[in-house]
Amino acid sequence: MMSAAAATSAELLTIPLYYNPANSQTSASHLVYSLFPEWTPAKGGRGVKFIRFTDGITNTLLKCVHNPPPELSAKQARDYEDENSVLLRAYGNDTSILIDRERECSSHLLLSNYGLAPPLLARFANGLLYRFVAGRVCSVDDLAVPETWKAVAERLGEWHGVLPTTSTTTDASTPDDPEANNLWGVLHKWISALPSATDAQKTQKEELRRELAAMEKPRAAGGYGFKGHDGGVGLVTGHCDLLNGNVIILPGDGPRKVHLIDYEYATPCERAFDIANHFAEWGGFACEYEKLPTKSTRREFIRVYLQSFHQHRKDGVEEVGDDDVQKLMEEVDFFRGIPGFYWGIWALIQAQISQIDFDYAQYALVRLGEYHAWKNSTPTFREERWAST
Repeated sequence: MMSAAAATSAELLTIPLYYNPANSQTSASHLVYSLFPEWTPAKGGRGVKFIRFTDGITNTLLKCVHNPPPELSAKQARDYEDENSVLLRAYGNDTSILIDRERECSSHLLLSNYGLAPPLLARFANGLLYRFVAGRVCSVDDLAVPETWKAVAERLGEWHGVLPTTSTTTDASTPDDPEANNLWGVLHKWISALPSATDAQKTQKEELRRELAAMEKPRAAGGYGFKGHDGGVGLVTGHCDLLNGNVIILPGDGPRKVHLIDYEYATPCERAFDIANHFAEWGGFACEYEKLPTKSTRREFIRVYLQSFHQHRKDGVEEVGDDDVQKLMEEVDFFRGIPGFYWGIWALIQAQISQIDFDYAQYALVRLGEYHAWKNSTPTFREERWAST
C-alpha cells in the first residue's frame, strides 16, 4: 500500500535521515523503509532494488522499487514495479545557494494538488521522496517531434492557466522587493551569491548587477522593460527549467501526452520567459543551435499553448486569433536572450560549488554570450537560426 500524499507542507512527513552518495544503497534503503516499512523482508516484504536514473547536473535521482512477487509474468512484474516505486531525489552539493528548497516543496505540493505533479510523499534532510510516473524521458531530438512539442505546449498552457502564483512564495516579500520570490528576485539572489574575492570577480559581479537593473527598468526610464512585460495576464507560475530531461512522454494510445517533472526552479515569471527558455533547451546542454525551433514551429507551438492556456484559465476566450499568436510571438522573441543570462549566472555559481565533471565556466561563457548577442544585435548563428522561417 502506497503512503497517502500530503496536501500542505505542514502535513508532509519529514524523515530525519540523510542520503549519502558514498553509501548510496544503504542510506537509500533506510529512507525508503522509513516510508514503507512493509517493504522490508523483516516485515514480509521482498526488499527494494534501486535504479539510478541520473547523476544530473545538480541532483541524484533513484527509482526505488519494491521487488515483485516471483510468480508474476515479465509484463505483470513491470506493471507491478511501476505501481510500487518511488523516486528519491537527493540534492546536489551546496545547491541551496541556487535553489529555495522550501519554495520547491511548496511548488511540488501545489502542482500535486492540481494534478500536475506526482504526489509528494516525504522530505528528508537532503531531498524528497515522491511517486514514480511511468513513461519515457524525452530526448533532445524528441522535442522537435510535432506530437511531442504540441503535447508540451498543451501542458505548459495548462500550468500557466490554472496555477496561482501566490502559493509558490515562501516569504512576505512584495513584487517590488529585489529579493522577492519571482524570476527577478532569483536573479538578484544568484548575483549576490557570486564570488567577489578578486578584482575580476568584483567587476563581473557589478556588470551583471547593472545588466539586471537595466532589464528591470521600464523602457520609458531608459531600461529594457522586461520586468512586468507579461502580455497583460500577469505573472504565471513558470517551470523555468523545461529541458528535455524534465519532460516525460506518457505511455498509451491516442494523442501524445507528457508530464513535466522537477520543480526546483519553478517560480512566478513572465510567461514569455518560460516559453523562450523552453525553446532554448531544444539545443540541449551542448547548445546545438541548429536544433532550435524555427519561426513557423514557434508560431504553431504558441497557438497550441494559447488554446490550452485560455481553456484552463476559463477566461472566456474561446478562439485564439492570429493577432493573439503574433503578440505572444513578439513577447517570446523579446525574451529570447534572457535564458542565456539566467543560466549563465547559474553556471558561474556551479563552477564554484559543483563536484560534477562538467565545464560550467565554459557553459557560462556560451550562455552569457547568447544574452549579449541579443543585446548587441550580433548576427551569431543562434540569432540567425532564431530568425529563420
